[in-house]
Amino acid sequence: MDNNLGERFLSKQDEGKRTGLKTRVWIESKIIWRIAFPSMLSRVTSFGMVIVTQSFLGHIGEVELATYALIQSILVRFVNGVLIGMSSATETLCGQAFGAEHYHMMGIYLQRSWIVDGATATILVPLFLLATPLLRLLGQEEQIAKAAGTISLWFIPMLYNMVFSLTIQMYLQAQLKNLVVGWLSAASFLLHLLLSWLMVYKLNWGVSGAMGALNISSWAMVIGEFVYIFGGWCPHTWKGFTKGAFYDLMPVVKLSVASGLMICLELWYNAILVLLAGYMKNATISIDAFSICINMNAWEFMICLGFLGASIVRVANELGRGNAEAVKFSIKTILGTSISFGVFFWILCLVFGHRLSYLFTTNEEVAKAVSSLSTLLAFSILLNSVQPVLSGVATGAGMQSTVAIVNLGCYYAVGIPVGVVLGYVLDFEVRGLWVGLLSGVVLQTVILSVIVWRTDWEEQVRKAYVRLNRWLLKPEAEDNRGPYLA
Repeated sequence: MDNNLGERFLSKQDEGKRTGLKTRVWIESKIIWRIAFPSMLSRVTSFGMVIVTQSFLGHIGEVELATYALIQSILVRFVNGVLIGMSSATETLCGQAFGAEHYHMMGIYLQRSWIVDGATATILVPLFLLATPLLRLLGQEEQIAKAAGTISLWFIPMLYNMVFSLTIQMYLQAQLKNLVVGWLSAASFLLHLLLSWLMVYKLNWGVSGAMGALNISSWAMVIGEFVYIFGGWCPHTWKGFTKGAFYDLMPVVKLSVASGLMICLELWYNAILVLLAGYMKNATISIDAFSICINMNAWEFMICLGFLGASIVRVANELGRGNAEAVKFSIKTILGTSISFGVFFWILCLVFGHRLSYLFTTNEEVAKAVSSLSTLLAFSILLNSVQPVLSGVATGAGMQSTVAIVNLGCYYAVGIPVGVVLGYVLDFEVRGLWVGLLSGVVLQTVILSVIVWRTDWEEQVRKAYVRLNRWLLKPEAEDNRGPYLA
């Protein structure tokens, strides 16, 4: 640790000791909400577009709803998990670079993430081209598999949309400039509502209208983000395109793969359970009911992901600054705030959970099945308030590989087997699958809590310092290794 970093570390510790607890909580809470609120707004409205599309398709027909649910829950969740995970490396690197005041490196990390994630997205395109044979291979009903061939093609533009939207959000969030992402996402959501109503109900374009509206609205947000970055609103962190983005890609790939595995194992968990629902007696009703609850849980989870983003940024920033005490204080403050929100939504779901299905369908069988899952949904929402924050802490510290191992054990060695036994062997059907889901999440939350509690944060400060300086390109040296092109 160099002298400057050591001096910052000591001065921050002294500052924390001189400030009263209430003042520290107030200051920390303001920083947290500056990160979390735009992230919540962005994630809720972005995922809201997926929910709105599902709602419009549900009123077109049950087969369309089930098909969209399968593609969105299996293929899109699979791809989204890969790209979110790969992009979380950007979050770790940009957050720590911002804390260490290596501002020029943030734009380079962003460009490296576009290269790595763009190549990954291209590799995944065949999944959407082969959706029908894939679902047939998995044993899904023929009418659902056949309908998937058309709907899945509409998700290919969304695939590349994710590459830019995810990485840009993480880049801006790391430097506390993600409010623009929230407003752009909210505007895109309103545009999506308007376009969906126009294309589905007024122009009667059916599935094509619903999916076309989703693509137009999603890309409108990304274009707005490009304008913000290239237009000069990030002068310290965006210096233009540079050949330096092509250097040191392998360390970024390794961290991205670890991040991708961590997130994928979590998101695929839900996807596998939706797939298992498709093998039950009344497959269409089971998929519809389970996917509605999964998506409602995921929509509320978008709020919790705001706290996840805040925990990543705060942990990464303070590790970059060399302030271990501030890291621990931030974790406590974010957890307390997130749990308060979790309790609120838990109560809300217990009271109104049985009415959720009517947002998506008028089918009484589906409504009854959703109502039977509402209590389990409420407890899933409560757990959402803890687990994302702990995962965010691990991501901010660059411990993605550790979390990947935890996810593998909890979800695939415990959660899915328990769900299969309860759902199929003991004939609890969809409720059995959901209990299995909860058992994996509970175990994961307990283990991550122990890991975070026992982490030596002074050691994590030293690791962050070594990582940042190993990949640092000095501004004056960039003209030789990778001159800026614009």
